[in-house]
Amino acid sequence: MSHPYAHLFEPIKIGPKGAKNRLWMTAHSTQLVKDHNFTDRHVAYYAERAKGGVGVITMEAMATHPTTQPYAGKIHAFDPAVIPNYEKLAAAVHEHGALLLAQPWHRGRETNGVVNRLPVWAPSSIPDTVYREMPHAMDEENIAEIVEGYTLAARYAAEGGLDGVEVHGLAHGYLLGQFLSPATNHRTDQYGGSEENRLRLVLEIIERTRAEVGSGLIVGVRINGDDGEVEGGLRTEHWARIARAIADTGLIDYVSVSQGTYQNRMLIYPTTPREQGYQIDATRQIKQMVPELPVVVAGRMTSPEKAEYAIASGAGDMVGMARTLIADPEWPNKAREQRETDIRPCVGANHCMASIVSAPLACIHNPAVGREAELGTGTLRIAERPRSVAVVGGGPGGMRAALTLAQRGHEVTLFEKGAELGGQVNWIARSESYSEWGSIAGWLVSQLGGTNVKVELGVEATVESLVAGGFDSIVVATGSTPLRTGWSVNHPARWANPDGVPGVDQFNVVTAQEALLNHAELGPNVMVFDDIGGRHAVVVAEHLQANRHQVELVTTLSSVAPELSATRDVGWVHQRLRTAGVVFTPNREIAAIDEDRVSLRDVHTDEVEVREPVDSVVLVTGGKAEDSLYYGLKQAGVEVRAVGDCVSPRRVFNAIWEAELAAREI
Repeated sequence: MSHPYAHLFEPIKIGPKGAKNRLWMTAHSTQLVKDHNFTDRHVAYYAERAKGGVGVITMEAMATHPTTQPYAGKIHAFDPAVIPNYEKLAAAVHEHGALLLAQPWHRGRETNGVVNRLPVWAPSSIPDTVYREMPHAMDEENIAEIVEGYTLAARYAAEGGLDGVEVHGLAHGYLLGQFLSPATNHRTDQYGGSEENRLRLVLEIIERTRAEVGSGLIVGVRINGDDGEVEGGLRTEHWARIARAIADTGLIDYVSVSQGTYQNRMLIYPTTPREQGYQIDATRQIKQMVPELPVVVAGRMTSPEKAEYAIASGAGDMVGMARTLIADPEWPNKAREQRETDIRPCVGANHCMASIVSAPLACIHNPAVGREAELGTGTLRIAERPRSVAVVGGGPGGMRAALTLAQRGHEVTLFEKGAELGGQVNWIARSESYSEWGSIAGWLVSQLGGTNVKVELGVEATVESLVAGGFDSIVVATGSTPLRTGWSVNHPARWANPDGVPGVDQFNVVTAQEALLNHAELGPNVMVFDDIGGRHAVVVAEHLQANRHQVELVTTLSSVAPELSATRDVGWVHQRLRTAGVVFTPNREIAAIDEDRVSLRDVHTDEVEVREPVDSVVLVTGGKAEDSLYYGLKQAGVEVRAVGDCVSPRRVFNAIWEAELAAREI
């Protein structure tokens, strides 16, 4: 019987080198950087993915000039100090049979000068839609500096023992893409105007790159297959011509295709509910234009089935994936061994994107990311003395603790007072747009099925029952319950009053969880009140609007769900909700609820306005830690640890992270 993913595991020639399979880890930021250079954590991170079976790795985008420094954590590819670390990285990755490439790049206008205190450089003085800083229009001396930066990056990659260089900056609206696009290149010199002139800088850089690395190393380019709905921007037919023109130089060995610019970032790294393989059709057109070159197809390639289809259907020759391999570095080996149910799925939550805003890379449900040396594959140690351990709470934190404890050889009993495992993830996943989030719990349930963990559903553990059970250790993961007072954080003194906002005790006032579980019990006109600014309010608002309720989303903040800026999908979420008919009302708090009337107070002016009719009110105002069991056990002198929301209500990531650490301590 033939392998179901036969195409994925065929070797392929990429210029002068051979890749062992068709799986390519595409570049992404890690924020593991120190002093603009790689660290030992980088070595462990990339080695883990190589060990997991991927064929080719392109490391994170590396600056070719000091003007491309959006934050401190960027590698300076133009500094020879990278060479010794390239050697370490190459040795670690080559040990597992993978190829390793550098990715020199420049952001152009898609940055600001806050960190480096330098002006932003771009072909023309047009601000970016995210940073909105007015760029300096580059002169030819500046352009020469950029070419030199790419040249040095190629030279040091070769000297550091890497397998090649992927010239970046064409895709995602970065500097070279800004030169290519007539929407952002308004120059009248030899680098602007005609397609030939706009391509000039790209070809100069590719020519210099090939001259530096010679014929023995790989040279490729990362391009777009589509810029998206950008007025005057480049669409698939334009990029196909660009790919052909670059290929005609005879200087490149492959083309890697992506999509989007910062004006449409959900084409670059989309969250759920963007479908798998959404870039396949555009990439197929690029492949048809450059049939002689290997083409990498990407775009939420999360399942082996979709990855196999992409190659078998002729859309590309290799499959690129980043977030998929962040979530599970062993994805290639598991797919090859046909262990699909063991693959930890990327659910499109973009916690990885949110984490790098202020910390190193992380994954919502893979606690080992960025900590591979401590928590990665092969680091889990069997307990010297197996113990009897109770875990209380069947949410993601409780399940993660139970799984790791069982893998270490402990005898584990998992108590969940509800009828099913999953916790809050289950009710978030009831919204169609976030159904993939259910896989966070689903994967843990599946993995628990392969252990000896005893699962007790419908059983509420108490201090007395746990003490009587004679457990050696207990992990409490009892989560939190939603607050029902309606108080906003603008009035901390009022939080001492448990009665809450006048009228909040009415039958038609519910929590987000109740609304998602029983939306049919709500009236036609629903007000969702958000005082948090995260995802919960938009999840429930979108779900209710989709189920024929008319929703007004009221928030004390100046905009709806500003926290989603970190996951990069705030604009996409706003578009979906506004298009569906959800009404946004910022800068308001609830003053009182009176039957089917709600009084709103302007948080800046104290002016009060009335909404009616409002048939139901949904509160999203935070949660209360369910910590009584933990403190009861602690008082009883039991060895006990608390993880997740029962410590303080936060994120799924925190629950799983703390659970993993606790399970390794026992």
